[in-house]
Amino acid sequence: MNPFSLSDIIRNALAEDLGDGDHSALSCIPENARSKAKLLVKEPGIIAGLEVAKMVAHEVDPTLSINLLKKDGEWVNSGEIAFFIEGNSRSLLSAERIILNLMQRMSGIATQTHRITQLISHTKCRVLDTRKTVPGLRAFDKWAVKIGGGVNHRFGLFDMIMIKDNHADYAGGLANAIQNCKNYLQKTGKDLLIEVETRNLEEIDIALQAGGIHRIMFDNFDFETMKKAVQRVNGLCETEASGGITEENVVQYAETGVDFVSMGCLTHTVRNLDLSLKAV
Repeated sequence: MNPFSLSDIIRNALAEDLGDGDHSALSCIPENARSKAKLLVKEPGIIAGLEVAKMVAHEVDPTLSINLLKKDGEWVNSGEIAFFIEGNSRSLLSAERIILNLMQRMSGIATQTHRITQLISHTKCRVLDTRKTVPGLRAFDKWAVKIGGGVNHRFGLFDMIMIKDNHADYAGGLANAIQNCKNYLQKTGKDLLIEVETRNLEEIDIALQAGGIHRIMFDNFDFETMKKAVQRVNGLCETEASGGITEENVVQYAETGVDFVSMGCLTHTVRNLDLSLKAV
């Protein structure tokens, strides 16, 4: 669930870039000039954001036309062309940077997600994203994770109840926090899943005894404790590993039998895929 319109996000990005006008294009390019450009891939990876590029182009100038040669989620190699864009030259130049900024980031996220999902493809474990995203760009970050083969966790604080360590401590303990959540849902009539973060095996027992839990997260467990935790839950609810999971250790975590691993590095440590928009 995304509470903000993607078009609103794109409009804000364009307003930030254009201000009172693209004076470089306005001063250099005749008003009615028409041009064509290509999106050139400069390194291999998963392409993502092609549909976003179409949205940006339409927002800048509905007469701009994009001819896609690739699909979101497709592997691309250096030297390939992802699309051609054609139309008013000034409009094309005004759209260029926003298209590249969004597509390079989204493609970087999708490529990293794809790489990790391939590492653990021999297990049942799936890769989850987190809320560690660029403010205002979360919808695009999470879209890129899905394109790369990952699974979206909650979008924000509003679409799932997630009892973390601070919630439990502020509520006077995990059992109190869980019961308070159940009372809240009954009082408000909201239909929200409950996830519980646990710090040790004892807290897992508390969550299981309380019941009504959709998923239990094991936070910063070592591998042996993680295996015991998965066995203790024994399929009574979904399980998730979190905290300090990297490309170097994700296989070991996935092989413990946990259902999900959540990784902030999918979106908070991103190396953009190198793309360029070149005149034809």
